[in-house]
Amino acid sequence: MKILRKTIVLFASLFVFGASFAQYRQTAEEYIAKYSDIAVAHMERYGIPASITIAQGILESDSGNSELSRQSNNHFGIKCHKGWEGEKVYHDDDALGECFRSYPSVEASYQDHSEFLDSRPRYDFLFAFSSEDYKSWAYGLKKAGYATAPDYAERLIKLIERYKLFLLDKGIKYEKIVQDETRRSEIAPRTERGAISEKGIDPDYYRVSINTYKGYSIFKSNGVPYILAHKGDTWASVADTFFIAQGTLKRFNDAKDKTLNEGDIVFIEKKKKCWEGNIMYHTALEAESWHSISQSYGISEKNLKKLNKALSRKKVAKGDKIVLRKARKE
Repeated sequence: MKILRKTIVLFASLFVFGASFAQYRQTAEEYIAKYSDIAVAHMERYGIPASITIAQGILESDSGNSELSRQSNNHFGIKCHKGWEGEKVYHDDDALGECFRSYPSVEASYQDHSEFLDSRPRYDFLFAFSSEDYKSWAYGLKKAGYATAPDYAERLIKLIERYKLFLLDKGIKYEKIVQDETRRSEIAPRTERGAISEKGIDPDYYRVSINTYKGYSIFKSNGVPYILAHKGDTWASVADTFFIAQGTLKRFNDAKDKTLNEGDIVFIEKKKKCWEGNIMYHTALEAESWHSISQSYGISEKNLKKLNKALSRKKVAKGDKIVLRKARKE
């Protein structure tokens, strides 16, 4: 009887433990928070959008909850393929008992995912897309045959837009993204256009200061520091605060005779000759000007116009495709 009682208690304990264990599932948000930094680091090295990497990880590994990811650290469903010399495991997928790669760590899985896309000729065309063009990457992965699901691209895009993963492609950390609602009052609003544009969420709305100085939050655009003018600011007062000659400050901002208004972007260093990020073009919105676009992207107005000699009009029109940089040599 004592043995039977102990056995019952043991099984009851195991049942409770097993039930507790089974109930715990890592959420997509937890997954993103855990691995987004790795995805961003790989984006900077390989050019694969961090949003795409994380969305594939969520989809392929069920946010790290799948049997394959838990037992083999395989977060991208990569099969063995010819030439694989690492550890192997066998799982049922499109066919029974298929061979999948096994990794010593999740980081190794992420590394192999980047190298897999980078080294396979059938994915070469993807790298012609900007690392901010997640939609082209999503449809391109489907076209190249990464997965057999007919709606694979749409599922990736849905995840990216649901969790605002496209902001990772802009270099914005995930913890900053999830804190958006509670930190709106601390994040400077857009000055040239609203946070919601014709194309949806404007990622620049999520700007985060890199420093503060004498009551000003300092931000960066195109690597150039700037502040947002306070109520009552003048060119003279800002120049005096940052120890810059007033004429120099105006030249930094292509200001000429422009008066300074609350919320205006004021660069405190010289703007760049072109955009140094991945995107090549900006589609002009209504009421934008050469000056407002040059301020948004941290490019001098003179150089922005040089890049766009093909546009003979003096004014920017809605829908104009504004060149931000020349194509890079391969």
